[in-house]
Amino acid sequence: MKNLIVVVLCIVFINPIIYAQTKSELSIIPQPNNIEELTGEFTINSDTKINIEPGNPNLELLADMLSYRIKTVTGYSMHITKTSKTLKNAFNLIIQSGDTLSEEGYSLSVTPDRVSLEAKEENGIFYGLQTIYQLLPTKTFESTKDFEVIIPSVKIIDKPRYSWRGMMLDVGRYFYPVPFIKKFIDYLAFHKMNTFHWHLTEDHGWRIKIDKYPELTETSAWRQATQVTPGGRIDENLHGGYYSKEQIREVVDYAKKRYITVVPEIEMPGHSLAALVAYPELSCVEGPFEIPIQWGIQENIYCAGNEKTFEFLENVLSEVVELFPSPIIHIGGDEAPKKHWEQCEKCQMRIEEEGLNDEHELQSYFIKRIEEFLLTKNKNIIGWDEILEGGLAPNAAVMSWRGIEGGITAAKQKHNVIMTPTSYMYFDYYQGDPTLEPFAIPHGRVVSLQRVYSYEPIPEELTPQEAKYIKGVQGNIWSEFIHSPDNVEYMGFPRAAALAEIAWTESENKEWENFKRKMETQYKRYQNMGINYAKSAYNVRHRVDVDTTAQTATISFETDSYNPQIYYTLDGSEPTPEKLEYLNPFPVNKPVIIKAATFNEGERMSKISTEYINRSILRDGKKQNEN
Repeated sequence: MKNLIVVVLCIVFINPIIYAQTKSELSIIPQPNNIEELTGEFTINSDTKINIEPGNPNLELLADMLSYRIKTVTGYSMHITKTSKTLKNAFNLIIQSGDTLSEEGYSLSVTPDRVSLEAKEENGIFYGLQTIYQLLPTKTFESTKDFEVIIPSVKIIDKPRYSWRGMMLDVGRYFYPVPFIKKFIDYLAFHKMNTFHWHLTEDHGWRIKIDKYPELTETSAWRQATQVTPGGRIDENLHGGYYSKEQIREVVDYAKKRYITVVPEIEMPGHSLAALVAYPELSCVEGPFEIPIQWGIQENIYCAGNEKTFEFLENVLSEVVELFPSPIIHIGGDEAPKKHWEQCEKCQMRIEEEGLNDEHELQSYFIKRIEEFLLTKNKNIIGWDEILEGGLAPNAAVMSWRGIEGGITAAKQKHNVIMTPTSYMYFDYYQGDPTLEPFAIPHGRVVSLQRVYSYEPIPEELTPQEAKYIKGVQGNIWSEFIHSPDNVEYMGFPRAAALAEIAWTESENKEWENFKRKMETQYKRYQNMGINYAKSAYNVRHRVDVDTTAQTATISFETDSYNPQIYYTLDGSEPTPEKLEYLNPFPVNKPVIIKAATFNEGERMSKISTEYINRSILRDGKKQNEN
């Protein structure tokens, strides 16, 4: 009997088995549109291979990516074989001939004897790999002789809801170096996004090298100081930077290998003061100009009546299109004050000569003329929804940011639309109680994780035929108050996960409670990836319902986390697991200071939130400073 026990113990220690996820714990973000849980598991061990069809260099690159990820998790170096057969104990990556699968779609079969990933095109294989990564353990282990990892058997047939699944990063207001831009692209790829919108020019900085106009980077890429807080505190240090053409190509190639299109934005006619600092002759008023150190819309914009303006922009765009294979170029078009156009003789002459009614139609003329030029370069344009004003350019796509109305108007006019309304998709807004968060845009509503997830990109006002023009959804990170890569990550994640599920998953397959559950695993992945993600979803929100007749307030708590364990106090002391545990709403009939926090296995996960209940609240149902 003792010998039997020794044998069993040896087997346990010689053959450790690590379970990635049980079926009830499947945590795939974005949620696949068709998933079937099968019997059994697939075992990854030292003999497991990666198998691809021969003669496809793109598949070889994808196999290398998979091999690297598996080695990161298990320590194993996967041998890559090249055969048309489907092998046992192998990850088989297969390009499928025929039309069974859709564009960007994939089929993943995990059975006890093999993993088969099929797609019509290589991008589908890439998205399937992101799903495989999320079947692997969230922890990493060192390889041993008989080390095994178990992943559940599943059958997934999946495709994205939208063709544009994007994030925008504003580097015009604050410059981020190339290594971080690559990391940001990796994070988008992990979430099956396919578009990186790179906001390269602004009033506050020009970030792309243009050979014909060297002053754009020698002068306009730098400013003497930077506003740090909404209240106006100034950092007196020189700030700036720009990307060389070699760096731009490097980033574009890096993104291409991850099936992400880089869409550059060159702002016009507004948000152009940095360019006017270098070339003041392109403005309506006499310079010189300075790059502003405080945020805000600037009145000086490109002169629409000056032919040199269009010569300049066409020369700039000629160099831009050579760097970016993207079929679409973003030309801004937003927040262009027309005060100087109204007073400019050249602009007024242009309005008269072109038979325009006003300065809004002059902006439309400006945008249409740029579109006509870019069409000669086989590029289409996209702009913020202000390009609708005065008449939309014939082939222009619209980014609807000032709510959803611009998207509705454009779709009804049969123009492609990307939905990115501020109240859901602006990730520079606070994601929780501002007293618990870093500085952010001071106006507008809180854009919490739940609020992002609740967004439906198809407006009810559109018919099914009109809704087909809604091509995607995008989250935006403007950098007025985001002055480090760590802060970009904090503001972008986990809200990017909610965006990813909106963009990929059909609405009937989305479910908030399930998403919150999956995020508990996603946070572990973020931690392993080194993402400085926000834990704001754990922060406790206080709801106070007052019965003024009884002078009693009923207090309830909620978070954006799954099955939170909340502890609280009523005496202003710090909550701990030894204090009161929140199970149900509770009454308060006297002044108290309520502090609450979320915990997990004794560790505090959230910041401490505070609510003050005073006599005026109990008596009147509102705080003294409320109207």
